[in-house]
Amino acid sequence: MTTSLPRRRFIQGSALVAALGAAASCSKSDSGQGGGATADFSGTGPITWVQGKDFSSGMVQAHIDEWNSENPDEQVTLVELSSEADQQRQSLINNAQTQSDAYDVISVDVVWVAEFAANQWILELPMDELKNDDIIQPVWDAGCYMDKLYAMPYATDAPLMYYRKDFLTEAGVEVPTTWDEIKSAVDAVRQVSGHEEIGGFGGQFAKYEGLTCCSSEFIHTAGGDFFDDQNQVVVNSPESIEGLQNIMDGFKNGYIPQAALEWKEEDGRNAFEKGDVLFYRQWPYQYANNLENLGDDKFGVAALPSLNGKTFISALGGHYCGVSAFSKNKETALKFIKWWTAKESELYMLDKQSNAPILGSLYEDADMLQKYPYLPTLRSSLDAARARPKAVAYGDVTAAIQDAFFPAIQQQTTAEDAISGLENKLKELSD
Repeated sequence: MTTSLPRRRFIQGSALVAALGAAASCSKSDSGQGGGATADFSGTGPITWVQGKDFSSGMVQAHIDEWNSENPDEQVTLVELSSEADQQRQSLINNAQTQSDAYDVISVDVVWVAEFAANQWILELPMDELKNDDIIQPVWDAGCYMDKLYAMPYATDAPLMYYRKDFLTEAGVEVPTTWDEIKSAVDAVRQVSGHEEIGGFGGQFAKYEGLTCCSSEFIHTAGGDFFDDQNQVVVNSPESIEGLQNIMDGFKNGYIPQAALEWKEEDGRNAFEKGDVLFYRQWPYQYANNLENLGDDKFGVAALPSLNGKTFISALGGHYCGVSAFSKNKETALKFIKWWTAKESELYMLDKQSNAPILGSLYEDADMLQKYPYLPTLRSSLDAARARPKAVAYGDVTAAIQDAFFPAIQQQTTAEDAISGLENKLKELSD
């Protein structure tokens, strides 16, 4: 289990208030005073592409090999960081704070954009050279800070519900669409010999960023939120309390397995493939792994279940290309980003890695629909998705959420007290 993120402010003044909403929409004609480094795209030669661990059986390296064969004087070296987002972020920060040129193009999580731009760790990108009308607008917007583009999307993300098709068939149960039906399906499968102890609905509930994603989804679905449009703290509401209580009840009543308190993405995937959990909330990349390890006769993909009659609101995920302010070969870095985010590359990443593409047209591609029939479900999840707080001091915000909610889902406090404590902490961060 990872430790909580560093508690420190990254810019003077009220970092939280200044940045919430700063990653607003931006278009070709927008202009503004950004916080990032001045763009100077000069220098050609070898560069590094830095991302989290590749779980796609070498497909990232294979894609980079295509670039390297076409650009012998501008070779790209893949640098893989930890599989855990928190540790990836810290490695990138350490590199930036030492002003090292070891990293050139870096994979920036959607929630890091404001922080990395405001701290001048990544360069403002030339919007006119990268924008096209096929990019899904909310996905594009999330790469902007102070009305300027600092991070170019290459893979977006919204979770899906993976289910063990073989176990549901054994129990004679249809794929559930509501939370009540999830509970009924779990009960039915547990009546089948050999499945008495199977976990119900799994997710990433360890004390790390996954907990922020999962808990924010239940809170947003219930109608709650953390901040309003004026950046005021509004988390202490009946709706937010209801959302957190739904998670707590899931654990208390045995429909969310206790093991999920230690699950990150891959922990839960392994449990799903072993048959230890019936339903699993997970990102699209898992599809290719399940196809290889289970076969399409043993699993399926569906929308996350509605809760109390309300459509499930997913957490918007995704990864973006940023150019390190300390790169020596920025011209090559920008050239690589254009290639990495072109339609051909987006198609490759969807086809070979199950990455959710940034281009709307690929969700309607006939060949891809045949191979990945879940694409319309994923697009619906993206359309219903909501971003986590867009804060320069996001590390402080997400740590506060985790500190408040992790004891609650272990039944160590009440939902009301957990929400009240989080309200106080967020207001303190906003001062």
